[in-house]
Amino acid sequence: MARREQIAEAGVRLIARSGVRTLTHLLVDKEAGLPRGSTSYYARTRRDLTALVVERLSDDTQSDLDGLAIPPTLSHAQAVQVVVELLDHLAQREDAQAARYALLFELRNDDKLRALLTVDAPVREILVEQAEKLLQAVGVADPSRHATDLVGLLDALLMYRTAQAAPVDAARVIGAYLEGLRQSVRTARRRREGARPTRQGQ
Repeated sequence: MARREQIAEAGVRLIARSGVRTLTHLLVDKEAGLPRGSTSYYARTRRDLTALVVERLSDDTQSDLDGLAIPPTLSHAQAVQVVVELLDHLAQREDAQAARYALLFELRNDDKLRALLTVDAPVREILVEQAEKLLQAVGVADPSRHATDLVGLLDALLMYRTAQAAPVDAARVIGAYLEGLRQSVRTARRRREGARPTRQGQ
């Protein structure tokens, strides 16, 4: 593993275990088992060090999605299973998720770094694209409109699990969300059919 990666990984572990306040050059050197001053060579300031960690988290999340393929058609149950399996997979890297959520709060006044964990994260485009494919496969109308909402729901469930806030039935939550979208399609269809003018004599 390259030295920069060692430093970033050590930073992730420190944040996950003891909070963002422990992300210091000295503690990262110690956590990574590196000579004192090694971290300062690659990250002169604390913000530089934070940026290394943010970059690492982004790269790791992209690798988590390698091999994710959405079939062209899915049943309701199959779609729920795909999302739950992805949630389970992402949750396996517990330290990375804990560090990411901690940094989201820490960086609330640093728009540039925060964006790399949210709207500008390279992985977000992939997630939204896959969410759109899943919604299309299950028959949801206008999947591009709802894809970002599904990604947000997945992220919320992941945060809840990482924080161990309380037991949540992810399959039930996702299933209810997808069923709600399907019901809205049926309702809109019935309204359109009811609004069609009838021919005289019928």
